[in-house]
Amino acid sequence: MRMNSSNFAFLHLPEWSFLFESAKKAEELAKADARGSCFYARRTLELAVAWLYKHDRSLRLPYQDNLSALIHEPSFRDTVGDAIFTKARLIKDLGNLAVHSTKKIERSDAVSATRELFHFSYWLARTYGRTGRPDPSLTFNLGLLPEAEAGLAPATQTLEQLQKLEADLRAKDEHLSVLLADKAALNEELKTLREEVAATKQANTAQPDTHDYSEAETRKAFIDVLLKEAGWYLDPIKNLEVEVNGMPNNQGKGFVDYVLWGDDGKPLALIEAKRTTKNPNVGQQQAKLYADCLEKMYGQRPVIFYSNGYEHWMWDDLAYPPRPVQGFYKKPELELLIQRRTSRKKLASVAINEDIIERYYQTRAVRRVGETFEVDHQRKSLLVMATGAGKTRTVIALADMLLRSNWAKRVLFLADRVALVKQAVNAFKAHLPDSSPVNLVTDKATEGRVYVSTYPTMMGLIDDATDGQRRFGVGHFDLIIIDEAHRSVYQKYRAIFEYFDSLLVGLTATPKDEIDHNTYGLFDLETGVPTDAYGLDEAVGDGHLVPPVAISVPLKFQREGIRYDDLTEEEKEEWDAKEWSEDGSTPDEVCIHPPPPAANATLEPQV
Repeated sequence: MRMNSSNFAFLHLPEWSFLFESAKKAEELAKADARGSCFYARRTLELAVAWLYKHDRSLRLPYQDNLSALIHEPSFRDTVGDAIFTKARLIKDLGNLAVHSTKKIERSDAVSATRELFHFSYWLARTYGRTGRPDPSLTFNLGLLPEAEAGLAPATQTLEQLQKLEADLRAKDEHLSVLLADKAALNEELKTLREEVAATKQANTAQPDTHDYSEAETRKAFIDVLLKEAGWYLDPIKNLEVEVNGMPNNQGKGFVDYVLWGDDGKPLALIEAKRTTKNPNVGQQQAKLYADCLEKMYGQRPVIFYSNGYEHWMWDDLAYPPRPVQGFYKKPELELLIQRRTSRKKLASVAINEDIIERYYQTRAVRRVGETFEVDHQRKSLLVMATGAGKTRTVIALADMLLRSNWAKRVLFLADRVALVKQAVNAFKAHLPDSSPVNLVTDKATEGRVYVSTYPTMMGLIDDATDGQRRFGVGHFDLIIIDEAHRSVYQKYRAIFEYFDSLLVGLTATPKDEIDHNTYGLFDLETGVPTDAYGLDEAVGDGHLVPPVAISVPLKFQREGIRYDDLTEEEKEEWDAKEWSEDGSTPDEVCIHPPPPAANATLEPQV
């Protein structure tokens, strides 16, 4: 392929030469080797994203430096915007299908991956190009994708060959977590380059971006990939543009963008797709009318999804208000959701297992969470309980009640340390042995009803797939329990809570008046008003805990505080990036007072 006949000719510059060869490879293989094309598209994206993290100082390195973690880091999405973020996700997901699925990769998938890579690469060169920017009139030219030679079978790469190639290339890549871990150790050349990149970015983005990013094509391709990841392989006649009767128009007919069917021939879900320039909620009423028609025609009301390609909403309008989701439910998950409409029990009528908990405040907490879910139709709760008051046993009793009443089939318990995971697994084994608790840190392949994991382990498993279908779909867990819930956990690992569509319960020992405003906001609660609270004073008064004993320890920062002017330039940069207040103001110094002492013993400790 001649360089000037490539969609990626604008990358044939010294500053982007590290991207050009792999991008051109994705283009060359699009019509001859779809699997290989998707692989090289993702490879190019990996190189581009690594370059961004290395050179754009506004990006914060996440918990891991794999592609999924890097593009889901909030600072990355804020930098690239929703449109480019969605394109990056689509390239990543198609690349994952190519490397991890034995199912056939369609030519249309390779064309989509190459097209989205073109737009991502254009945005990168347009935003950061120092020696020249691509022409805004550039468009993706399908005619530049070379056809496979007539009469010759293309030399395609096997799944095993691509997996080996992936491993070999990653072994040679820079490790961002090592390179960028210590800002003070960054070499002077990179520091200077970051300054130049920041100035170039500011100048380039000052000009309006008039490039056509083909958002309608992205929307369709992304929805289709999300459905594949949920195990839906669509039949154009059966699943797309499905005709319904009973619409309130002159013809009385309508056409549903997508309908997902059960094995019994009844509709499980519908998807209404709107143009990406519109708010997805524009499709809400139209989707409801389609659901009305399908219910009259088939005797079963489908779950409603509506999407603009970037944002996706789910509406099981017989149970909860619409809510944002990261993808679509698998068939068994939708079947269970519809079956529960008639089979789940009233939580208020289900007895709490007194062999698990017996104290009044624990029973009260379980009942209040149940009321939140059932009566208030809210999906999030926050429990504040003093250390030693039995938080873990309380949520085990809650999980038991939800499992027995058919509100939950699978539960996920998240903790921030391996030791706490082991402790939680042992607690579930002791108090709820039938739940078959699985420690995902040590045993990632086992199936059970309760899964216990650290946050990094779960983040790594979200992309885990077999034959292109995610092991943990968005609807896999019915209840997620967050041990020691606080804002920093959410900021670092919020992709977990955004990805899974589940009931959510947060646990914390922080006194309710000391929990920050944003943590309450995470659980959709008023500041200072958790779902239930049992504080240290109450526990001491009830005789369950003993009063704390203060111990004075002289520490420099606690006594003298921290002054901004005394920090290094790198420390000042980190200081400025922190969220200090609601209005965005940054203090000049911080005076740290000794924290109130915690209870150092319990009379009746509970796990």
